[in-house]
Formats: sequence, structure tokens, C-alpha cells
Amino acid sequence: MKYKNQHQKKPVLQIFIILFLLIVTILGGTQITKVRDIFSQANFNQADFYIDTQAVIGNMPRPWRNLAQGGEDYAWRLAPLSSQVSQLKPSYIRLDHIYDFYDVVSGSSGNITLNFSKLDLVLDDIRAVGAIPFISLSYMPPAISKSDIVDQPINYNDWQYLVQKTVEHISGKKGFNNVYYEVWNEPDLFGSWKYYGEKNYLNLYAASVQGASKASGVKNFKIGGPATTSFYSNWFKALLEFADKNQLRLDFISWHRYTNDFDQYKRDMADIHNLIADFPQYNGLTEFLITEWGHDSENNTGYDTSYSAAHTVGGAISMVGLLDKAFIFEIQDGKNPNNQTHWGRWGMFTAKEHGGKPKQRYFGLKMLDQIADQRLQVLGQGSKVKALAAKKEDGTIQLVISNFDQSGQQLIPLTYQNLPQGEYLFQAQYLSGRSFKKEVSHQGEFLQLELPVSSNEVVFSELSVKP
Repeated sequence: MKYKNQHQKKPVLQIFIILFLLIVTILGGTQITKVRDIFSQANFNQADFYIDTQAVIGNMPRPWRNLAQGGEDYAWRLAPLSSQVSQLKPSYIRLDHIYDFYDVVSGSSGNITLNFSKLDLVLDDIRAVGAIPFISLSYMPPAISKSDIVDQPINYNDWQYLVQKTVEHISGKKGFNNVYYEVWNEPDLFGSWKYYGEKNYLNLYAASVQGASKASGVKNFKIGGPATTSFYSNWFKALLEFADKNQLRLDFISWHRYTNDFDQYKRDMADIHNLIADFPQYNGLTEFLITEWGHDSENNTGYDTSYSAAHTVGGAISMVGLLDKAFIFEIQDGKNPNNQTHWGRWGMFTAKEHGGKPKQRYFGLKMLDQIADQRLQVLGQGSKVKALAAKKEDGTIQLVISNFDQSGQQLIPLTYQNLPQGEYLFQAQYLSGRSFKKEVSHQGEFLQLELPVSSNEVVFSELSVKP
């Protein structure tokens, strides 16, 4: 259902290994340790956190408050999970498969009838948890498709009309403000669309924008795409050039990112800013969104364990200050064909057939969102160990740490700077359930502590004046 090229890094890795062995051979065995350290330092940073307790750098961004649900169940509802999902305080919830899962379209090309009643149930569920819908305009209704749900429409006028009425219904009749409409979901995978040729995504995008632009009686909304399986600059450049040439709205550019490399988010954002610099008419007006993300685009047992929790929290921390919205995929598992409760599916909750029970990923995200609103500066981020700090109104210093380093338990150095001298209470709560308290006396320039954090662990700590 998802796509990931698992082989693209192998040649690079092989070259890296060969280079390493050549250097070791030339320098001799006594130099192995030095060479290893050089390569390690170049590719991996250990965490050594410095928290400036007076350096408030603004309000806390929360890109993680956006969730997504894929096509798992034709009768899927958010309502059974609403009390737990609402605790995550989601801003947006993304839905795909809205046309083929919710029986919106009936009839035939040139003579279609629309019925949004089934979709309305989920839209109302989204409203009930305090969120706004983010709509992936997908997939092609069989009534108007040339062949199947990932094919082109028989007539693009049908698709244009469908998008118009979808926007009028959700942003008009249903009264949702600031809805995002994303043209298709992973077009490079689902339907093998291209940005050229006969099956051209750009034609689909144009018809979508034209339909949305005809919508009347609607509140503010945004439209964009292309929601590709990964960051593909050729797709984005083609879309930008096409939108510019045809004077089409392009309110956001979106893609999906499945990776274990937290630095990839930074590279993505640098690349998209470099690309859009050549399009000043969109620069500053167009948002950049990751509308699906996780550690693996395929089923992976890590999604059922604290591995995914550590990844989600570490990834979310890495995105703070980079982008406004990134959509965690996904909310709930579908049913396993072999009736297994845990089967490496992406959901934060098990399938409804297995009680919709929350997994560790849910609890990790919930722990992260406890962080206060005054963001503090944290230096010394690791490659796999990430931290986010905040100050409460009473001066308490909060710190969330995710250890996605698979090498084992670590003692994480913590240095608190510009902290008033006095007696303090340091408390830590771990995702695994353990906790501890420690009284500390601070009389010097810095307060230095060490926090044990094992692999695939998330910890929430507070440093407060001793009562």
C-alpha cells in the first residue's frame, strides 16, 4: 500500500566500506581506532544537551498535531477513538480514499449523482475531536473512471465537477474553515501517473483547481499537491512551472517521507526552499507539507513497539522550526487477513476488531505534547537522540528526550545554563513506566546531570524549585 525504495543506498554503502578498508590497509592496524573515530564523527553525533533556562525562543511549534488515516476499512469511523485522539489535540486529520471508500459518486460519466452522507459521518467525527479535515482528493470513482480507481476519468469535466461539489460541501455546507484539498495520493505509485505524457498528473491538477475555483458559498480553503511517495524535485518543478504557465493556484507543495534519518527532514526543507527560489511568484505564498511520515513505508514490526514511539517523538522534535505541519501516518490499523492483533501496521491503535487499543507510539506522542508553550534553546542534539525543552509559567524547566539510538542504554549529559542558584527537584517519567526523583543543589555556574535513557525510550523530565 505504501512504497519505499529499500535498495537505493546500497551502492553508497559499499563504496563507503571499500574506502574504509583501503584507508585501514594503508595506515596499518594501529590506526584502525583513529580512522573509525573519524568516520564516526563525520556521520554520527552523540547527544550532549545544553539547556539555556533563560533563552525563550518563542512559542512552541507543534508540527506533530496532524494525523492521517489511510484506506484500511470501508466502514472506518474515528468516533470509537475520539476520547483518546482528542487528547492529542490534533489540528488537522487527513483522509484519503474519500471517493472510492465513501460511496460519494453513482451513475455514469456525464450523468453522475453525489451523496456525501457516508463521508459526513467521518467529517463529523473529525469535528468532534476539535480538528479540521485535510482532504486527499482520491481515488477515481468507478462511475467516471476509464478502468479502475487509480486511472484517469473518462471525461475530465466529471472530475472537475466532482471537486467543485466536494469543496462546496465540506467548505460550504459543512462549514469547515481552512480545509486543505490535496490533489491525489502518491500519484507516482497509485496509478503510475507522470508529470508528462498521456497519463499526466498535471491535467488532473488543472481540472482539480478549476473545479475548486468554481465552488461558491465556501469558506477559506487551500489546494495543492502532489503528495508523491517521497521528495522528487522533478515533480515539484514541473508542477510549479505548469501552475505558473496556466495561472493556477498552488497553495502548498506536499510529499511523503519515510526514513530513519532525522536529518532528512532538514535536507528536504533546504531542497524545497532552493527550488522555489526560482519561482518568486510562489515563494512565501506556498506552504510545504509532509502529509505522511513514519519510519517505514512498508509493514514493520517496529510500529507495534516502542521503536516507533522513539522514532515518532525524535522525528517530531527534528521537525520543530522546519515546517508547520507533518501528518503522522496513521491513526488506526486495518484488520489483518490472519486475524493477528499486531502485524506491523502503521496505526497508533490496533484494528477495531482487536479493541482499538493504543500502541506505544500513541503514548509517546501524548508524552511529547505535554511540553509547555515557552520553547527554550537546546544545543547538542545527537543524530539519533533528540530533545525539546520548554519553560512553564512557574519557572519549571521541562525536557522531552527520545533515544532512537539502537546501540543500547546511554547516560545523556544535561547541562542547565543561567539557572538561579538554589535547591531543586529533578523528576523523570519514562515511556516504559519507570520514574525517579532526585534532589539537587545548584551553587555553581552550571547544573550538570546525567540521565539514563535506553534505546527506544522516551522520557519527560521536569526541573523545579524544591518546595
